[in-house]
Amino acid sequence: MEKRSETIDPDFELCVRLADGDHASFSEMYSKYNHKVYGFILKYIHSPELTKDLTQEVFIKIWENRAQLHEVRSLRAYIFTIARNHTLNTLKKMASIEVAQSHLLTFFDSNREIVLDDFISQEYMELLEIVLARLPDRTREIFRMCRQEGKSYDEAAAALGISRNAIKNHMVFSMKVLSDFAEKDLHITLSLLLVALYYMALFHP
Repeated sequence: MEKRSETIDPDFELCVRLADGDHASFSEMYSKYNHKVYGFILKYIHSPELTKDLTQEVFIKIWENRAQLHEVRSLRAYIFTIARNHTLNTLKKMASIEVAQSHLLTFFDSNREIVLDDFISQEYMELLEIVLARLPDRTREIFRMCRQEGKSYDEAAAALGISRNAIKNHMVFSMKVLSDFAEKDLHITLSLLLVALYYMALFHP
């Protein structure tokens, strides 16, 4: 008698139930793999708070795309593939933000006179304040901490007692509002608008 060369995934039944939208199976999967995924991501991120947020997001992604589980041969491999990809994408975004901030400061230093000419008027400053006032109170507070006071996401999170990911979400929203304002109302780029805000922080504390 020939032996079967293909091994059966021990999570096969769990995977099938998950694919069919069984909530109890999701809880079972989360209990089984939560700490393992957390430990895996922590090796890349080195931030317990951000790792916790990313771990939650991994399992949310798995649930939202549960229909794909009908085609999955190994649930464990699938989970860690999602975790790896989500973590690497997050690291790329974080790197892009740091590069953008570096370019912004370089732009400000090399174009200081232009910035002063373009943004010194009181009317313009008041207009920027009006736009910032449109933001929700907490979002505006976080924006001022991170952009005008120069605090890092981790520092702002510690000061407000919330997660780094929550800080990031507030900042993404505020950047979207300011980007729309810059392009539609001022006809300039968001980068130039941020230079103006940086100028305000330096010379109008």
